[in-house]
Amino acid sequence: MMKPNFLDMSKILTSKRIYRLFDAVESHGGTLRFVGGAVRDTLAGRKNNFDLDLASDLSPDELVEACQDYGIKTVPIGLKYGTVGVITDNQVLEVTSLRRDVKTDGRHAEIEFTDDWSVDASRRDLTINAVYADLHGNVFDYYNGITDLEKGIVRFIGNPEDRIKEDYLRIMRFFRFYAIFGKTPIDKAALKACIANKEGLRTLSIERVRDELFKLLIAPQAAKTMKIIFDNDILGYFLPKSTHLKALQNLTELVEDMKYEGNFLRRLFVLYQPNPAEAEDIARTLRFSKKQKELFINWAKINLTPENIAVPVQRRRFIYRYGKMFCLDKILLTVAIHNIDTSQISNILQEVEDTVVPIFPLRGRDLVEQKIASGEKIGYLLSLLEQQWIDSNFNLTRNELLDFARKAV
Repeated sequence: MMKPNFLDMSKILTSKRIYRLFDAVESHGGTLRFVGGAVRDTLAGRKNNFDLDLASDLSPDELVEACQDYGIKTVPIGLKYGTVGVITDNQVLEVTSLRRDVKTDGRHAEIEFTDDWSVDASRRDLTINAVYADLHGNVFDYYNGITDLEKGIVRFIGNPEDRIKEDYLRIMRFFRFYAIFGKTPIDKAALKACIANKEGLRTLSIERVRDELFKLLIAPQAAKTMKIIFDNDILGYFLPKSTHLKALQNLTELVEDMKYEGNFLRRLFVLYQPNPAEAEDIARTLRFSKKQKELFINWAKINLTPENIAVPVQRRRFIYRYGKMFCLDKILLTVAIHNIDTSQISNILQEVEDTVVPIFPLRGRDLVEQKIASGEKIGYLLSLLEQQWIDSNFNLTRNELLDFARKAV
């Protein structure tokens, strides 16, 4: 169960000030350990910006008292569920007291505190998420999570049905972690329980389910996992089945090769390849932010053909109209959707990144000051001049444009 000096804590400890928190807890007779993502991902050798979660056998009141004695500020972010926010280096670390679930309805749980670490571990969802580590790198593994992590086995702790009924969101968490860590065929008992309880997802807010879906989509095995989800109609109550899993795999591999960060909106887009109306429906169903919705719909509205990607002049015009980031997104989407040979794509993407966006050298006041146009004619004439400038591959100078304007008038 305990593996002494097993973990290199320098990969987790980003600040020495956290030592003070450990001292505070220990001074009150308690124990403090890291748990969850930071421990799991470090064990798996994954580089990540960890959200540090900690657990303690002190009650919330005892933890607050210990921090006060050491001059450490706290904030009440979830006292009902045993979580205290501890402020360190202007960050809020979540410290949760050991607890057991007394009663749950699949969304909320009634809990009671305990000082038994194995009991706290038993209420967590997956074996790979029930691994703790102390300040010295000693690792405490109550359900063989380390072995499962090494073998790529993703499974629930105990009875999958019981774990899922405690919180139906665990269905999506199971698939998300399988998309990240899975190396073996999906656990049959877990999948059976997910299918049997999929209607429980309807009881959750769409935002909670959506956020797990977005995290899944940027995982390495998103396409493989989404196929399992579609084949078993896990999300059928709000998302239709997609036939574009190959495009999703193409995008996943392309982004990884280019060493770009994964973007859940891009991956959702290639998964459905929607027209503008369909894009709007997806954005509304998943309750996108205004900015996300606008971008998603514009990807559907604005076309960038494979032929245009290959022509520098066309790329430059596209960048001028829509910006470099939009152009980069559309290139990645187009390449993935059309399964284009990626041998030259890295050079094209680099050219886009290096492009200096042209600036149109005229303003309306220039036409007024030169007594060329006024009033309603200014907008029309500027639009005409801008198109002439674009057609010249952005080479016409300010004076040449003014001369053209005089002739046009």
